Amino acid sequence: MTTPPRDLHVYQSVLESIGWTPLIRLTRVTRGIATPVWVKCETRNPGGSVKDRIGLLIIERAEREGTLKPGGTIVEGTSGNTGVALAIAAALKGYRCIFTMPDKMSQEKVRLLKAYGAEVIITPTAVPPDHPDSYVMMAKRIAKETPNAVLADQFYNQANPDAHFATTGPEIWEQTEGRVTHVISAAGTGGTITGVGRFLKKKNPAIQMICGDPVGSILAEYWRSGGTRITEGVPYKVEGIGQDKIPGTLDMGMVDEFQTVADRDAFAMARRLTREEGLFGGGSSGLHVHVALSVARRVNDPKACVVTFLCDTGERYLSKLYNDEWMRENQMMDQTRTTLAQLLDGKHGAAPVAVISVIPQAGVRQALGLMSLHDISQLPVMENGNCVGSVSESSLSSAALDDVKALDLTVADVMDSPFPTVESGQPVDAIVKVLSKANPAVLVREAGMIRGIVTRSDMLAFLMAR
Repeated sequence: MTTPPRDLHVYQSVLESIGWTPLIRLTRVTRGIATPVWVKCETRNPGGSVKDRIGLLIIERAEREGTLKPGGTIVEGTSGNTGVALAIAAALKGYRCIFTMPDKMSQEKVRLLKAYGAEVIITPTAVPPDHPDSYVMMAKRIAKETPNAVLADQFYNQANPDAHFATTGPEIWEQTEGRVTHVISAAGTGGTITGVGRFLKKKNPAIQMICGDPVGSILAEYWRSGGTRITEGVPYKVEGIGQDKIPGTLDMGMVDEFQTVADRDAFAMARRLTREEGLFGGGSSGLHVHVALSVARRVNDPKACVVTFLCDTGERYLSKLYNDEWMRENQMMDQTRTTLAQLLDGKHGAAPVAVISVIPQAGVRQALGLMSLHDISQLPVMENGNCVGSVSESSLSSAALDDVKALDLTVADVMDSPFPTVESGQPVDAIVKVLSKANPAVLVREAGMIRGIVTRSDMLAFLMAR
């Protein structure tokens, strides 16, 4: 069997270009894994996502059934991508669109829907699924109150999985020439994993359908309990997948395994796909590939064939997972490693500043005078470029108050242990545990020379600023 070549003829409308998306093998994020992993790039659909496949069929079926009439309105609660799919078809067919979206969705999605002429209503994310202000319940209310309107109802509309049974499943079967052994798909509505699973398991019942689920979604626990336990969902950041309710379009009987993935891991993999494979997808795509690699490692068979999905384009998440500041604010990415050299630059600028120090032969009076003059509380004792001891204002003052003759002693007679010396390229966090009451400073060495000193006060100021 061979895959039908795409785009060899002209199309009568953009709707004809939906489907037959390419299947691309991952070669870099899979290093060291024997099992081949392939990604079906749904970003190549005209609306940039897998949801293009269901939007057109939902509308055409509503037209055939007579529920959607000329000049009518299409209403839907959407994470964005289904709305785009519906809006594209509606633009060609002359329908009005009203979409409700949770407020966690990216601004790129909102603007895209408006670009297609849709009306977008933003709803709160942190409400129960049956709350009147949830995006699904609000869509139902709007559809009921709007004359000549139809609810697309992707969570319960069987046109959703039917579209994948008719297109996505057959494409995977033909593109892999029947060699597919594992398919990984997350579930938002569940339409993809249900429709693809129904088709492929008819071809080969041994094919495994594995569902990825974000931490916070209720679907994985519901499946693991055999449908006896519905937990309470908690908010998560990945968009378009996972649920706080059980969709009617999800056939749990098609799922052979669930794997739960944290937002942080999904976003990290999405960024890796972009930078290492040149595949620009959203957080759900990262979650898919994270699970696919886990399955491929476990299977460890070069004759197996793992297939997953690049669900939508990363252009819809530029303000979120591809924004380093947003990632750090949401604890999805490690803080930038600041080095000791950078900390010193922040204190003094790039120009070198001499470290104020004393020699062992200096008097205690001289040491106290230096600390008073420069408004510092400790000094390193230096000899031949090395730190051989340290003195502090508190210890010298205590000694002098106990016995005034201590002022006539040399630093060598009263000095404490030397400050530790660390290289300037070390991260600032590496010295946090080194600094203590007994050890109030460290010296920073660069190119064999002492470049500066970092005190407990410096570290506290750095941590507060960060």
